[in-house]
Amino acid sequence: MLIDLTGRTALISGASRGLGLAAATRFAESGADVALLARRPEVLEEARRSIQAKAPQRRIVAVSCDLTTPEDVATGYARAREALGPIDILLNNVGGHSLGRFEDVSEAQWDHDLQIKLMCTVRLTRLCWPEMVRRRWGRVINTLNTLAKSPIAGSCPTAVTRAAQLALTKVLAEEGGPFNVLVNALLVGLIRSEQIDEIQRQEGPGEKMAGFTAGRLARIPLGRIGEPDEFATIACFLASDAASYITGSSIGVDGGMGRVI
Repeated sequence: MLIDLTGRTALISGASRGLGLAAATRFAESGADVALLARRPEVLEEARRSIQAKAPQRRIVAVSCDLTTPEDVATGYARAREALGPIDILLNNVGGHSLGRFEDVSEAQWDHDLQIKLMCTVRLTRLCWPEMVRRRWGRVINTLNTLAKSPIAGSCPTAVTRAAQLALTKVLAEEGGPFNVLVNALLVGLIRSEQIDEIQRQEGPGEKMAGFTAGRLARIPLGRIGEPDEFATIACFLASDAASYITGSSIGVDGGMGRVI
């Protein structure tokens, strides 16, 4: 299936590496102009150059901002809007993988997780939403993980924050449907990225990567780690007219690891 995003504009948070970078690249290769939001300007610029080389006809904008603060989120959106015009596609992809037992998680950790994940999603969506509704076309895609539906012990605060984002996805889908603003979530499993390294540091210090992943692979029916491009493919599909009857859905991109029906 050929996905055509020609004439669309996309805003992607957490776009300088990993899943965000893969999605931004695929969007641009499919014809969209893309704004990249992330914190580190040097990494962002490297990502922008990489995408521009693969999609030279597209407008690729890198905007450095701290997505934990409402002021920076507003400024980042304004710069993207000024460069590209109204945003058609919003991929809320910023996050991290903060894990711990409830009694060990501090107030500061809870606050940071809620700000970077839930509230960043709320803020960026609020900024893009009115024009999507007015123009009767929009796509909001929220990158979550399998913990949003199947939380386990030791998964605070991430599992709780992701579950809240999943509820938000459903609410927005109900409200956006009459205006052709479609909202979906992608529940990510084990996909090759820098976050895997972060999880290893938290859960398996001193373990070699092969040993660290071996136990997790046993829980994945496909028996392997996913690739960022596999995430980018489904994100690009949801962003397109080909997915015009899909909203309020949560789709596992996890090799079958999710155990929830």
